[in-house]
Amino acid sequence: MTLPDLSVVAWLALIAGSLTVGISKTGLPGANAIGIALFAAVLPARESTAAMLMLLIVGDMMALALYRRHADWRTLLRLTPSVAVGLVIGALFLAFIGDAGVKRTIGALLILVMVLTLWRRRIQRAAQQHSGRGAAIAYGSLGGFTTMVANAGGPVMSMYFLASRFSVNAFLGTAAWFFAIINIVKLPVSISLGLITRDALWMDLLLVVPVLAGAAIGRFVVTRISRSTFERIVIALTLAGAVYLLF
Repeated sequence: MTLPDLSVVAWLALIAGSLTVGISKTGLPGANAIGIALFAAVLPARESTAAMLMLLIVGDMMALALYRRHADWRTLLRLTPSVAVGLVIGALFLAFIGDAGVKRTIGALLILVMVLTLWRRRIQRAAQQHSGRGAAIAYGSLGGFTTMVANAGGPVMSMYFLASRFSVNAFLGTAAWFFAIINIVKLPVSISLGLITRDALWMDLLLVVPVLAGAAIGRFVVTRISRSTFERIVIALTLAGAVYLLF
């Protein structure tokens, strides 16, 4: 892929995808599923993952600027070991296995995770019952794997944070720190696999502006919706991301 090879339609898709990156980081987690689909539609799969990673890091910095004080650090520390395992497994998949079958597997797992999460929320009311060690291991390892392979950890972790019954700000603050740390850890892995190219860096530089615009839109939206509406949107976007990866 070189920049002159991209058509006007491709650039429009990339700009729209970059907007969703910003929106997902500051307002509507899961919206990035749309961005994943748009990037993958106009770029080779592995290159699209690496190109989006740089933009996700920009979005992470915007999210930290807004929500860094609202994180639940006990939750983040509980997730660390299992996420690390998931990242290692995901890196091995990227190095040795094609991504088409892996993405379908991720999509199926996301749907399973979402169904189980909603079922548990229906039969259990105490937040502590959703955020124990077993849940941290299951969600954390799957989140680490999916974010390494397809930048698709957002839907998995959204389900975990919803199950933990965080407030909107605590949800966004915990997610901001989680993905800021994870995406920075992923960067040297992507570089070592040869996925970060000069053309990708130039393209990302041009797409920073729509990411920032999307961050402003996300912040505007999240300050004007209720917690119940926020949760319904997160669930709907998670389902959209799962369906995309599956099919």
